[in-house]
Amino acid sequence: MDTLTIESVRFEHLREAVGIGVSSPRLSWIIVTSIGDWHQSAYEIEATASDGPNRGRTGRIESVESVLVPWPFGPLVSREWIAVRVRVWGADGSESGWSDRFELEAGLLSSADWKARFVTPAWEEDASRPEPCAMLRREFMVRSTVMKARLYVTALGLYEAQINGAVVGDQVFSPGWTSYRKRLRYQTFDVTAMLRVGNNAIGAILGDGWYRGRLGYNGGRRNIFGHRVALLAQLEIGYGNGTTELLSTDSSWRAAQGPILASDIYDGETYDARLEKTGWSNPEFGDNDWTPVRPIEHDLSILFAPMSPPVRRMQLITPVAITRSPSGRVLVDFGQNLVGRIRLCVNGQRGQTITIRHAEVLQNGELCVRPLRTANATDRYTLRGGGTEIWEPRFTYHGFRYAEVEGWPGKIESGDILGVVCHSDLERTGWFECSDPLVNQLYENVVWSMRGNFIDVPTDCPQRDERLGWTGDIQIFAPTACFVYDTAGFLASWLADLAADQEENGAVPFFVPNISESPAIPAGAWGDASVIVPWVHYCRYQDFGILAAQFNSMCAWVDQVHRLTGNRLLWDKGFQFGDWLDPATPPERPGDARTDSALVATAYFAHSAELVSRIAGILGREVEETRYAAMAQGVREAFAAEYVSPNGRVVADTATAYSLALQFGLLPEVHQSRRAGARLAQLVRDSGYRISTGFVGTPLLCDALCCAGEHETAFRLLIQQACPSWLYPVTMGATTAWERWDSMLPDGTVNSGDTTSFNHYALGAVADWLHRAVGGLVSDAPGYRRIRFEPLIGGGLNRVRVRHRTPYGIAEGAWSVDDGRIEVELKIPPNTSARVTLPRKGGESIEVGSGTHRWSYVGQQTASPPLSSASSLSELFSDAEAWAAVSSSVPELACLATITQISSATTLKQQLAFLPDGQALLPALEEVLNRLGNRRNAQ
Repeated sequence: MDTLTIESVRFEHLREAVGIGVSSPRLSWIIVTSIGDWHQSAYEIEATASDGPNRGRTGRIESVESVLVPWPFGPLVSREWIAVRVRVWGADGSESGWSDRFELEAGLLSSADWKARFVTPAWEEDASRPEPCAMLRREFMVRSTVMKARLYVTALGLYEAQINGAVVGDQVFSPGWTSYRKRLRYQTFDVTAMLRVGNNAIGAILGDGWYRGRLGYNGGRRNIFGHRVALLAQLEIGYGNGTTELLSTDSSWRAAQGPILASDIYDGETYDARLEKTGWSNPEFGDNDWTPVRPIEHDLSILFAPMSPPVRRMQLITPVAITRSPSGRVLVDFGQNLVGRIRLCVNGQRGQTITIRHAEVLQNGELCVRPLRTANATDRYTLRGGGTEIWEPRFTYHGFRYAEVEGWPGKIESGDILGVVCHSDLERTGWFECSDPLVNQLYENVVWSMRGNFIDVPTDCPQRDERLGWTGDIQIFAPTACFVYDTAGFLASWLADLAADQEENGAVPFFVPNISESPAIPAGAWGDASVIVPWVHYCRYQDFGILAAQFNSMCAWVDQVHRLTGNRLLWDKGFQFGDWLDPATPPERPGDARTDSALVATAYFAHSAELVSRIAGILGREVEETRYAAMAQGVREAFAAEYVSPNGRVVADTATAYSLALQFGLLPEVHQSRRAGARLAQLVRDSGYRISTGFVGTPLLCDALCCAGEHETAFRLLIQQACPSWLYPVTMGATTAWERWDSMLPDGTVNSGDTTSFNHYALGAVADWLHRAVGGLVSDAPGYRRIRFEPLIGGGLNRVRVRHRTPYGIAEGAWSVDDGRIEVELKIPPNTSARVTLPRKGGESIEVGSGTHRWSYVGQQTASPPLSSASSLSELFSDAEAWAAVSSSVPELACLATITQISSATTLKQQLAFLPDGQALLPALEEVLNRLGNRRNAQ
C-alpha cells in the first residue's frame, strides 16, 4: 500500500525553535511517500496556541510550495508558544494525514521586553592582560509549582550559566561571535525542570572570549570590542495560577573571582582547582564575602535571537597512542587532527600542576609549535587533591592532533585523557564515497576541516593566532559547505554580520566579524563573498529572503568596485590577494602568484556584477537588473580587450587565468573558449598533472577542464599523488585539508612559511566538483526543486555514490562499472523532478519524477577524450588507429618509435625534444589527434 506522510516541519532554518526571533517564521516540510513521480498540489496548516484553542487554520491552499512557505497567520508576539501541523494533497489525488505537531516559541522580539540590564563585577581590572574569570550569582525564591520558566541570557564575552548547581543547556562558547558592536546574540533556555519550590540560585561564569581576548597577528590586540565582560540575564517564571515572576540581572547580584585564572582563545586556559567555590551556584551558599556588581549601559536594540545552531561538544576521541618523544616528553596522539580541547580524568596530590601543549603535527618526533606563531595553545590544571578529578577548559579551544603532557601524576592511560571535538551543531546533509580509498580519505579530510573551522563563524584555521572569518575562504568553499552540512542559518547569520561590518562606501573587510582598526580595503575574490555566498545560499536552499536581505550589501560592494575602476572597468589598482598561495610562490611570500592579480580582480568584478543583475531580476528590481547587466557586459569587454588575444590566449597563460575566463564567461567568441580550454588542458598536462593554482584558481579548475571536454584530464589531476596535488597530503598521513599544498614537505619537515596550517578548508573546495561532476548530483533549480543528474563515469573509478539531504528530502546518485557493464541509480525526493543524462552512446537526456530509478547498459565509461590529452607518445603507440593517423600525417614522428630514450620522457614536449625542431611539430600533432578524437566521439 502506498504511503504519504510528513516527516518534519521546520521554522526558518532552525532545528530548535525555542526562542525564535522572527514574528512571521517561514515553514518547510519534507514529504515521504512510496508513490512515484509525486507532486504536491495543495497543503493545509494548523496552529494551536499554548492554551489549547486553534491559533489559526488555513484551509486547503492550492500550491506546490513546501520550502520556506510564508507564515499564514498573524505575527507572533514575544514569548508566544504555538504547535503547528501540516497535511498535503498530491496532484494524483493522494492525501496525507496530519503531521505530528511541531512546536515553536517566540523569544523576546522587542528591546522593550528586556527588563534586565548588563552587570559587571564592581572591582577594577587590568584589561591589558587576561584576568581571572568572574563568577556572578544570586539567590531567589520560587513560591509554588512552576508551569513554565525561561532564561533569556547573553554576555559581553562568553558565559556559562548555572541554576541550582547544574549547567544550563549543553552549548559552549555562548553567546557566540558576532559583530558585537551592531549585533549581539542572546539565547533562550527552557529551565522549568531546573527550578524547585523554595530557595534557588542562579549564576554564571564569564570569559573574555572573542569580545576582549587577544585577537589578530603579531601579538594581536585585546579589548577589540570592549574592556569589561558583563552578563545580561532575565529569568521569567510562570506559575500554575497564571501569575509570573521576573528575576533579572541588577545591582543585587554578587561577584567573585574563581578558579579560572586566565582564559584566552589563542593561549589556552589556566585553572586552579584549589580555588573552586564548591556549591557556588546552589542556594544557601553564603556569598557575604563576594563583591557587588554594577550595571553598565549597553544598547539592547542590537540583541537578536539565534539564526544558526550553537557550538556544542560533538564527539569524544580516545588517543591511539601515548608515547615519549626523543627528548623524553609524553606525547598523546589522537589519530585525528581535531578542534576542541582535552578532558582529563586524574588522581593526584593537591597542588600538582598538569600542563598540556597542543599542536597539529610532529617534527623530528617532537611537538611542532612553530606554525602556531604567537598562540601558546597551552592549558594548565592544578589539582585540588583528594580523589578523581575531571576537567576540561571552558572558554578556549585548540586545533591539534598531538598533545604534550607534563606533570601528570603516574602513568597516563588512554581512558584518562580524551579529545573533545567542538563545532557548530550543523546537521550533516552530504556524503560522497568511491572506489578509490585515497579520494575517500581526501573527502573525509575536507569534512573534518569544515567541522573544525565552523565554530560559530567560518574561520580560516583553528590552531594559530588567527581563526578569523576570512571572506575569500568561505566564498570559494560555500558550495561544498552547503552540500556537506545544512549551513543555511549559519551562513545567513554570518552574512548579516558582513553587511553590518561593511563600510559605508561598500568596502567589505577581509574577515567578518571585523577586528581591524583600519578602514576595510577592497580585494577581489574576498569582498565578492558579499555577492557569491548569498547566491550560493539561494541556489542550494531556495531562500528568496537571503537575496532580499543582502541585496543592498551586494550592490554596495559592486558599486564601490565600479567607482574604483572608473570608465576603464579594469581593477588594476590597489591591494589584491590574487591567486593566494599559488604553489610556485616562495614560502615567505604567499601572494606572489603567477597570475596577474588585476586579472583575478577584474574577472571577479565581472562575475559579481552579473550575479547582482540576475539577483535583481529574481527580486523584480528591473532597473537594477538592467544596470548591472550592462556593467557586467562592460567589464567582460574590458577584460577581453586587456587580457585575451584574438585566438583565445589569456595573459599570464596560467591555469588560474584560463579557469577564471572559462568559468566566468569572459571569452566573447566560441573559438576563443575552445582554444582557451585546449590551452588549459595543455598546461595541466605540461605540469605533469600537478596543481598549479592557488586559492582562486583551484575551485574552478576541474569544472573548467570538464567544460572544455577534458574530463579525463580533470580525473588525472584529481588522482595525482605527487606534490602539489590534492592526494599528496593524504599520502603524507593528513586527516584534514591543508592550507598549503606542501604544508609538510616530503621529508616530513614543516613548510617554513608563517602561513602554514594543517587544517584549512579552502583547497578542499574540490569536494563540490566531486558532488556535482563525479557524482552527477546538481541543483538545476533553487533548493534542488529540479535536479540535473549527469555523472562523469571514468577516471579509473569503478564505483561512486553521492547522497544529499535537499530541502525536499534525500537525493542520491550512484554508478558502478563492472566488466564493461555500467549500473546507474538515482533517487530523488517527492515534489521534485530530474533531467538525467547518461554517459552512453548518444548521451540522450530523459526526464524522471520522484522515486528510485535504475539503468543498466554496456557502454563506454566516458566519451573518449581528445587523444592529445595523452601524456606520452607511448600511449599512442599502443593504439593502432591513432598511430596510423599520426605516422601518415606527421611522418617525422615515425622515428620516435625506435628512440629508446622515450621511456624517460613523460610529456609530449619532452619526447619531441629528441627530434630536431620537434617542438614545431606539436601543433600538427595536436590537430591530427583532435580530429581523430572528435571523430571517435561522434561515432
